[in-house]
Amino acid sequence: MNDGTAPRQCAAEAYIRVLSQGRTLEHALETLPAHKALEARDRAFARYILATSFRRLGQTHAVLSAFLTKPLEETAPYARALLITGATQILWMDIPPHAVVSSAVKLAEQRPETRKLKGMINAVLRNVDRTGRQKAKMLPPQDNLPEWLRTSWRKNFGPAAMNRMILAGLETPPLDLTVKDPARREHWAGELGARILPTGSLRLDKIGDVTALPGYDEGAWWAQDAAAAIPARLLKLPAGSSVIDMCAAPGGKTLQLAAAGYQVQAVDSSDPRLKRVRANLQRTGLEAEIHSGDGRKWKPREQVDGVLLDAPCSATGTFRRHPESNWIKDAGDPRKFGKIQRELARAAAKMIKPGGQLVVCTCSLQVEEGEFLSGDIQKNIKTLQLDPISPDEIPGLENALTKRGELRLTPALWNDVGSMDGFFIARFRKSG
Repeated sequence: MNDGTAPRQCAAEAYIRVLSQGRTLEHALETLPAHKALEARDRAFARYILATSFRRLGQTHAVLSAFLTKPLEETAPYARALLITGATQILWMDIPPHAVVSSAVKLAEQRPETRKLKGMINAVLRNVDRTGRQKAKMLPPQDNLPEWLRTSWRKNFGPAAMNRMILAGLETPPLDLTVKDPARREHWAGELGARILPTGSLRLDKIGDVTALPGYDEGAWWAQDAAAAIPARLLKLPAGSSVIDMCAAPGGKTLQLAAAGYQVQAVDSSDPRLKRVRANLQRTGLEAEIHSGDGRKWKPREQVDGVLLDAPCSATGTFRRHPESNWIKDAGDPRKFGKIQRELARAAAKMIKPGGQLVVCTCSLQVEEGEFLSGDIQKNIKTLQLDPISPDEIPGLENALTKRGELRLTPALWNDVGSMDGFFIARFRKSG
């Protein structure tokens, strides 16, 4: 199919996989044989449809429901996916409606379970075109956030910050880069046409093909959200110190630590994800020992000077870059991950020499995986004392410091330059 139907089919099929299997958007697309067969432009189009479908899922769902005689949830899965991805293109992507409707009907005709529904799909999408846009304008952006997250964020950050976070999630995020050699930061900013953010990351407004950018092949930089680049910078140890990057994949923090001159051991329980760490090390010419294992059980040969623990979490802070994430999580996830986080912190404390440092972070906006986690570590791991982060260590983010000296980053920050992911970061010192 070369009429634009193929990428639309991939988007609809991936939409089903994301919600039914809890897969990430990228995994759902990459594991579709039809997606692999597409040209690069069509693959990008399929991803754009899918990402926008999840960014605007609540509003799109509400518009469609106004034109259906029974709840959207009761519609056959593939027909539902065609309606969601089709309405998304009409409402939010400024794509000619006739092309959207025609493709959706063609795709419905190809399957026995949706062939009888092609008339309904045609009528509903035409109604979306005729009056749906006006209905969409009346719907608040908050509809695009599951209610459990809306309640949590409103309570913990306030209505104004919650609204800024939600609006940040509606925009395609910029591309942030970490430069291997800080002395070359201005050079690469000029080469790439990027801004230098207060914390040192480079920011490009358009993503495009990252591998085609100057400096990629020589490993001069790597893609890493500005928020994700901060934890490694808060490990303050002399060059040559021994450090462990726990839960290291995909490797951005490992690269930072190696570039800072530390002797790095990168540990992760996922062998496939460790392949990305190895590939990133090879591309950048940096070195680190790679270890496959569960950080709760794996033990280093000897104690080290510092540990960076980027603990598994609900990842609700990454919804700008992974708009599907909040639709495949539920209110029980923070508690489930909290147990793992505490076990990893206890294991990490045993790996560190007296006087050494532990930096703990999560890419979560849930207090259970941030402020509560830090408080639990302070209370229950007697060898660790909070080592407060000082304002001069985080230029441009001084207001993100908690009263205890932890760092709470949210997408409500830096909205004027493109926002950032949500992160919580706390630093500890091991007693002698």
